[in-house]
Amino acid sequence: MIPTLFGVMLLTFAVTQFVPGGPVEQLLSEMEGLSKGGEIAGGSSLYQGDSGLDADRVQKLKELYGFDKPPLTRFITMMKNYLVFDFGSSYYYHQSVVELVISRMPVSMSLGLWSFIIVYGVCIPLGISKAVRDGSRFDVLSSTAILVGYAIPGFVLAIVLIVLFGGGSFWNIFPLRGIVSDGWSDMSMINKILDYLWHMVLPITSGAVGSLAVMTMLTKNSFLEEIRKQYVLTARAKGLSEQQVLYKHVFRNGIIPIITGFPGYFIAAFFTGSLLIETIFSLDGMGLLAYQSVLNRDYPVVLGTLYFFTIIGLFARLLSDLSYVIVDPRISFDSAE
Repeated sequence: MIPTLFGVMLLTFAVTQFVPGGPVEQLLSEMEGLSKGGEIAGGSSLYQGDSGLDADRVQKLKELYGFDKPPLTRFITMMKNYLVFDFGSSYYYHQSVVELVISRMPVSMSLGLWSFIIVYGVCIPLGISKAVRDGSRFDVLSSTAILVGYAIPGFVLAIVLIVLFGGGSFWNIFPLRGIVSDGWSDMSMINKILDYLWHMVLPITSGAVGSLAVMTMLTKNSFLEEIRKQYVLTARAKGLSEQQVLYKHVFRNGIIPIITGFPGYFIAAFFTGSLLIETIFSLDGMGLLAYQSVLNRDYPVVLGTLYFFTIIGLFARLLSDLSYVIVDPRISFDSAE
């Protein structure tokens, strides 16, 4: 995990050194634009010359952002600060990266957590039902429905839902902006919960539908493979009912591929964001923050969030590996003697 984390940060940091239009260049461009605008409007310039600032001021700007030091020195200093989770301050938003991320987390957590609950709550029972009724009319119709949903991009589905239910051309049922209404803090607890859930219907539906197909088919194929094994025929030959065979024998083996992905998916649900979904529904989440930070060359936000989320992702993968042993004791990571 440590070499992976170090490699990710080193590669990303190296790439940022060659990307044109860094924070110093962007600030110089803005200041030059103000200079020219001041001359046109007021007949005098706030800055020296139309061609840009003098070398001394440019050097001070580099010192302000720390770009006066060699790249290796800046990388080592950055990693030392990151070890104690000191991510610095945003160049663009002018606040600490930690505060900025915390302010955007409620949106991403809302979208991710509810999508996670819906996907696992629907896909596991649906996948088991499809495996038991493999080839039936129910199996064919449900497969068609979820595959159609999978084929529709999330942002296209979001636009369709807005047109149908958001006051576009048909019904004005669901709100389109934010996760709560104005005056939410003055509502009663029940009304707060209902208002929050009402705002989440369209964004969550747009983001969750595409994930249903993958998890449903994974569940179906896993259980279908177990149902066709010899021990199931033996259990049936002993006189066990189909319910006993399914839930006492097949379930604990068929659920292994689903459960082992649970930790990673659960943790990722709290920290991932969807740029298009957040943009369409005017939600300030992690997806929109990441996109804007890259455009603005806001390196503290880009590198700080990458470091934090890489650690989260690595621990999620570790938990997924450990869950194999917990769910199936036959699996061991020890080398064979």
